[in-house]
This record gives sequence, structure tokens and C-alpha cells, in this order.
Amino acid sequence: MTLRSNLLVVPWPVRRTSSYLLPLLLLLLLHAWRGSCHPQCLDYKPPFEPHQPLVFCKEYSKFGCCDLEQDEEVSTRFYTVMDFFDYSGFTACGKFIRSILCQECSPYAAHLFDAEDANTPMRVLPGLCRDYCSDYWHQCRYTLSLALEVLGGTARAQGLLGSPAQITNLTLGLEEDRGAFCDFLELKDKQYCYPNVLSNAELNANLGSVREDSEGCLELCLQEVANGLRNPVAMIHANDGSHRFFVAEQLGYVWVYLANGSRVDRPFLNLTQAVLTSPWAGDERGFLCIALHPSFTTVRKAYVYYSISVKKQEKIRVSEFTLSTHDVNQLDYTSERIILEVAEPASNHNGGQLLFGEDGFLYIFIGDGGRAGDPFGKFGNSQNKSTHLGKALRIDVNDNDDGAPYSIPPDNPFLAEPNALPEIYAYGVRNMWRCSVDRGDTATGRGRGRLFCGDVGQNKYEEVDLVVKGGNYGWRAKEGFSCYDRKLCKNSTLDDILPIFAYPHKLGKSVTGGYIYRGCQNPNLNGLYIFGDFMSGRLMSLKENTTTGEWQYNEICMGKDQTCRFPKLINSYYKYIISFAEDEAGELYFLATGTPSASARAGVIYKITDPSKRAPPGKCSIKPSPVQVKGKLVHFHPKEEFVINKKPTTTAAPTTTTRKTTTTTRKTTTTTRKATTTTRKATTPAVTPTVAKRTMTRKTATAARKTTTTRATTIAQITMATTTARRPTVAAIRPSDRPTTRPSVKANGRKASTTSLGVASSHRPGYRSTTLTPTSSPSSTIVHYTRSRHPLASPPPSPSRPVRLTPTSSRPRRPTANTTLSRTQLQKLLLAEKQVTAGEGNQVHKTPAGDAGGGGRARTYNRGTAGRRLRAGSVRLVSADGLMDRGRVEVFIRGEWGSVCDDLFNSKAAAVVCRQMGFSAALAVKKRAALGGAEDAVRILLDDVECRGDERSLLECKRSKVGKHNCSHQEDVGVVCGYDTGEE
Repeated sequence: MTLRSNLLVVPWPVRRTSSYLLPLLLLLLLHAWRGSCHPQCLDYKPPFEPHQPLVFCKEYSKFGCCDLEQDEEVSTRFYTVMDFFDYSGFTACGKFIRSILCQECSPYAAHLFDAEDANTPMRVLPGLCRDYCSDYWHQCRYTLSLALEVLGGTARAQGLLGSPAQITNLTLGLEEDRGAFCDFLELKDKQYCYPNVLSNAELNANLGSVREDSEGCLELCLQEVANGLRNPVAMIHANDGSHRFFVAEQLGYVWVYLANGSRVDRPFLNLTQAVLTSPWAGDERGFLCIALHPSFTTVRKAYVYYSISVKKQEKIRVSEFTLSTHDVNQLDYTSERIILEVAEPASNHNGGQLLFGEDGFLYIFIGDGGRAGDPFGKFGNSQNKSTHLGKALRIDVNDNDDGAPYSIPPDNPFLAEPNALPEIYAYGVRNMWRCSVDRGDTATGRGRGRLFCGDVGQNKYEEVDLVVKGGNYGWRAKEGFSCYDRKLCKNSTLDDILPIFAYPHKLGKSVTGGYIYRGCQNPNLNGLYIFGDFMSGRLMSLKENTTTGEWQYNEICMGKDQTCRFPKLINSYYKYIISFAEDEAGELYFLATGTPSASARAGVIYKITDPSKRAPPGKCSIKPSPVQVKGKLVHFHPKEEFVINKKPTTTAAPTTTTRKTTTTTRKTTTTTRKATTTTRKATTPAVTPTVAKRTMTRKTATAARKTTTTRATTIAQITMATTTARRPTVAAIRPSDRPTTRPSVKANGRKASTTSLGVASSHRPGYRSTTLTPTSSPSSTIVHYTRSRHPLASPPPSPSRPVRLTPTSSRPRRPTANTTLSRTQLQKLLLAEKQVTAGEGNQVHKTPAGDAGGGGRARTYNRGTAGRRLRAGSVRLVSADGLMDRGRVEVFIRGEWGSVCDDLFNSKAAAVVCRQMGFSAALAVKKRAALGGAEDAVRILLDDVECRGDERSLLECKRSKVGKHNCSHQEDVGVVCGYDTGEE
């Protein structure tokens, strides 16, 4: 089951009915300040605009969390509930039930259901405002238990909610006490509760647009894609359907990354012996770029740009390589063919961009030769068309196998000019660093083929240029829009092309050109040119006004923790922005490092994400074509803490974040890194967000539990009975196709009836066994109905967070009937802990191996306690706290203990483990080493475990071969075991 479909039916546990939950409630309330929340859906993703208008929850057709399929599911739930009503009841209560159910489609669904954090419990129903809840109670309060029974059916089947009997007992007291009823349903945040959330003009202004802070800075988030790189200078894709990408390091390595994030252990190319570079921070020489032929699947050639030293003369070299005949993930390094070499007068201003244009020709961007102010000759290299330095070149490398390495395109602009080199396409550039070709608007094609470049300035201005054939970009006469060499600047023959944008050095001192976003996943970003600055770490954007042709500037900053609280997302990055990239699908990335040295493994690749709006589900799905890999795969493990994993705190948020390499300060935010430290002024961008790891101390939590009480604690005194009986079912009536009257049977003098759920039901005023005619009381309109038994098998236990239970015998005893619900039982009824699945949208940060429950080195032995010989398939739970009922799952196979990783492990597999341990039920499955990962000395013995639930051991389940896996100890699985409630 996909994550999306799973979460549509899961949000039905109940909360806020016990003092046990008050510490969690207080923490949530601390974050309910004005403007702190953000649109988010129950699948932990941003809202979207549906492909087709919704039919049932029409108010969310323009923007929300439901597509047409989900809208139909909500509609089905509604009519399932309303099937118990006659026309009058339908009219009186339909509006309440519909409005409450449709909040699943609200763009603020996650906040209404307390689902913004995948690691915390979710509400059963959306949070209501107090006044609205009171109206609901007065008119339709007896619909609560019915709604919970119907809506919780699928969740119970998955073991995520208590039994119908428990729900009924719980709601008996709630429906008779308005205060308890609204304590149960109310959301204390008065701005975000329903229906106030709809009338909050400030909250709903620009809903679905890119979020801006008070200074107009666009708030985006990031996803860590790769790390541990040494100055990653370029990232490209093959455009062959494989969706793999190639990352070049300044040292001379090029690595292949597959669509699943893993890296091939053999380099695509290794030129480290030929590349000229050094470990000095800021050295501009080295392997600078790679480009694949646009017809790479058939031509199978790659082109590289790197620095060399020949007889103490530094040069830049452009070479051609051919793909290996034996491995599609390696170039044949012996096939190098030199295309072009240009001598460099100095070690800086090396340029370094290669790309293929829409015309199929290869573009080469070379710097002005270095030093300051282009001091070479009367006009400098850039204005001198007899040298390649300071130019954008264009050559034709097609069909060159039997002749010269390249030819000159016949429409190159200076072919007829004496003394001008024929390769020159544009000139007057200083040191263009990172250029890109616009794919064009996906709908209209507008902008397709435009060539954008960032040109690094001298000492005042950085610029972004739109490069055209034959253009003069002004250097050294001009720097940005201003004159640099005033004499040259006044020359009437200059005829230079001004940049589309230039910025002063108070914003940054070394521009890094970017891309026009043309991807699918972030529709708000379409047409936005995103670029950055290497020195200041500032992310920036330009948006074209198609009417005037002007470009509007907006800075990009990292969204706050609440804004980026989505799976896999982070809101900080390393300062030195080296390059930008797009993948085969058009999604946008940038490459940065914390230490600008070719020898420091501080480089990270980040994917840019807009948390305000996403594409409709299914629209951007891709199916990468298979890639044959020779060698091993190195799996990716993110190092940055996901925002969704940051712990809330009841104290002031800390201002320090510890990271691995550089220090960046903006206003009150401080980030400490181990290697290089750099301090920026208060005007520099928020490279690192203010809030990092937040921890709530055990003392604080204990104090909160001791000092806080609530009237809802009385609900914990609900008693359970065991009598069973049948009740008749009444056919459904909808206003459109049902009669307005129906036979009724009076219930005068009716004693307490027994429900079909096996629990005695207290008599309610006017409650009838077969009639659905509403009656009135002096203070409220009470709608009466019957409930039919749902055809559900005995549900598996709820995977809620249990109070620790210790087994007292080999066969655990069931709780006896007619007892008061214990705290554990009530907790299982009220809360359903959201499972961390391996699905696309809900992977949370992996705990490093050895943390939180990591258990000792592997020991090989064949005997258990008391000398009992262990059987293959025996299991144990390894807990750092020595707990008997929970921990990392270890299995005994072939004479040694090993761990199990989490690819397909589910509640049925957990049930097999818990039964072996002497427990009657599995209360929760903990994945991605949530209960600790083993040390490297412990082998991973099982992977892809799929059980029916009735096996005697994991070895009888469907699984991979023993010892065969593709995971790590950061994916070790854990379980929480316990006992069922005795319900049948």
C-alpha cells in the first residue's frame, strides 16, 4: 500500500482525553502562535491544485489536499455515516459531518489533525473551534460514536485503532458531557481551528504561492541528495531515461549516481593524475566541467574541461572521451582526444563551462586570463577577438571521428572578420562561472534555448547575462552597468549588451550562475531563474516580466522549521555555492561546500523544494530505465538533521547549530563548524536557520506531567462490559432519492440495550432501535439512529506508544472483563502512532549506527539462558535501556546473532517476533533504527521480510536469502511488544 492511500484512512485515533497526554498537548500549544503554521496535507506533503475539480468537497477544488479519487473516498465515508439517518436527521447533521470530513481536503489538514510531525500522534477528527463544537454537541452529539466507528474501520483493520467496543465506551461519557465532548474535539489554536481557519484573511492571503518573509525573501526548503564530495563543481544528466546523474569533483573524479540516490563505487572518469589543482582554499584550477553529447545514447561521448601544466606553462584543456564498451558507467580514459588547449597567463579566471546548446553545438566559456582588470594588451583579452581568452566559443563536434576534432558552425558571427578567431560566439566576458540553457516553458515552449550565464565581477559588481550570438558583454570597459575603464567605456564602438541583472558586493562577491526552473514538482517556481553567490552564500532569484522584459529580483532564504516540516527536508546549507544543476526531469539542485578546498570532503548536493505547493499526485512520477551496474553501489545516507525530526522544546529555542565545517552568522543565528570559520554581517542571507536540534529535558517533561490536570481525565474511568446482542439495521436514505418518512418504533421505557459491538449501551433519551426520526429536547436537537455492526475481523493491536509491560510467564494472561481501562489500554485506544514507512513521502532521518539502542558487537554462540540450545530463527530484542518488551530485532541464524533491516518489515512480521518473545501482540514497528542500530561488527542477516503473521519464526516468512541485503544498520528494524486487551 502506498503512503498516500495508507494515510487517508489512518487519521482516526483519538486524543486529548487523558492527563497522560498533557505534556504533548502543551508542547503543541507552544507552537500555535500567529503565523507559525504552514499548509500541509496528511501525507506530510504540501497541498496542490487538483487536476479536475472536486465533486464533494468543492470548496477545496482550487487548492487543497485531495484529488478526485480522494474526494470520492471522503464522499463514501460521508454517506456511510449518513446511511443511519432519515431525511430529518440527514438535514440536521449532514452539514456537520460533511464539513468535518472535508477537512481532510483542507490545505491546513495536517494542522487540523495535528499531523505536521510524522513522529507524533495524529487526531481522530479535525480540531474544531469551541463555539462550533458546542453547536455540534447541541444538535448532533450522538453522531460522534457513529462517526468514529465508521471512520475507524480501516484503521482498526491495520491495527492502528482500538476496538469498536472501546470506542463506544469512550463516547458514552463524551456525548453526555458538553465540556468533555468539546475538550475532546477542540483545537486550542483559535486561528487554525475549524471553521475559523477559513475566515482568517491574513492566513489565507496568497495561499499556495511561494511564501515570503517580511522583507520579501522567498522561503524555500532543501533536500540533501549527496554528501562527502570534494568541491563538487558540476552535476549533469545523460538524458537517456535512466535519471542518473554525474557529479564532477575538482580533483578530477566524476561519479555516477543512480535514480535511487546510490553511487557506483567506480568513478565514471578519473583524471586526477593529469588535473592541475592544489588543496589550497580558493584555488580556481582543476577539473572544472563535464558535458555529455546530446545524443549520448548513440554517440556515447563526453567532453571535459580541466587545468593542466605543460613544461611549467599552465593551460586549460578541453578533451573528448568515449564511453567504455564494457561498462555504461565508465568512460574509456585511454580514448582521450584533445579538442582545444588555451594557455593561461595566470592561475585564476579559468572560466570552466561546457554545455551543448539547443542547436547541438558545443559551447565553451573561457576566462580573461587572470590577474586584476584584464591588463593584457591595449584593450585587454576580452575585447581582443584574436584570442580565445575572455570569450564564449561555439564549435561543432558532431561527425568528427574521421577528421579534425571539431569544425566551425557556418553561422558563427565573426567568420568574415579579419584577425577574429572563428570559434568566437560572444566576447567581452570576464570569468563566466556557470551557464545554462533554458528548456522553455513546458506548456508554451517560451524561452527555449536561451543561454544564461553568471559573470564574476572585479571589485564592485556581479552580473547575470543573457548570452546571444555576436554579443559584446563589455568587460573590461564595463563592470555590470557601470564603467570600469572609463576611456574604453566612452568608446562609441563598444556597443555592449547590458546584463539582465547586476548586484553590488555588499550582497556577494562571486556570482554562481544558475538555471531557469522548468521542473514538475514545484509549479510555483516555473520560469524563476535561481542562482547564487559563492562568497556570501546568498541564494537569489530573477523573474521575468514578459510585458516589459525586465527581471524582478527576490532573495531566497530558508523556510523556518514550521515551513519546512516535511519528510526528508532540511533548511540549512553550506555556505560556498559552487554550482547549480538540473536533473533529467528538470528539478533544480545546487552544489555547495563548507570548505572550498579540493581535498576537503565537505561538499553536499541539495535539491530545491517549494513547501507552499506541489504538483498533483501522480503528475510527476517517473520510471527510470534500468542501468546495468558493474561493481558495488554505495548507498546514500543523509547527514543533516531533517526538520521534521527536530525535537520541540518548552524553553527558549537555542541559537547554535553544530555542523561539520564552517561558521556562518546572521543576526542572532550562529552556526559552528569544525574547520573554516567565517562571520558575515547582519545583512547576509540566512544560510543556516535559527533553530537546530531542540531537546526537551526529562525533568521538564516530568514537571509538566505532575503539575497539569484536565477535566478529560474522567474519561479514563470508562468501564467495559461483556454482554452481546444484535440490533437491526435500517436502510440508508439520501435526500435526493429516498422518501421523507419511514416507519418508526417507539422506545418508551426501553432499558439499556446491548450494542452489536459487544458492549452494553447506556440508555440515551429517545434512542431507538429501528427508527431514525429525530426528536427534540428542551436544550438541543438530538438525532437518533441505529448502528450496524461492521464486518471486521478482530483488529490487530494499535501500534501506539505503550507503557512498558513486562511478561510474567511464558504465556501472557489476557486482562479480565468488566475492568476499568488501564492507562495503557486507553492510550492504545486514543492514540495511533504514525508508522515510519519506506514510502516516498515519509522517510525520516536515519539514526547513526550505534546511537540510541545500538547494542554491542556480534557474538557467535549456540546456547541461550540456562544452557538451552538456541534454534535457528530465535529472536531477541536489544535495548540500550535493558527493556524486555522493545528493542532492535536480532535473529539467530547459522550460529550467530544478526540484525534485520526494514525494507518490507511490517506489523505482521512484528507479531511473529513478539509471539516468540512471549507476548501476545506487537504494539508498534519501529523502522530506520528508531530503537537503535547495531555496530558494524553485527551482520545484517535478513532483509525484505514479508510475513502472513502466523509463521513460527521469521525464517518461515518470505524474505531475501540469509545475509543478502542492500541496506545498512541505520535501517535496522525494532518492535514494541505487549498484550492485547482481551477483546474478541
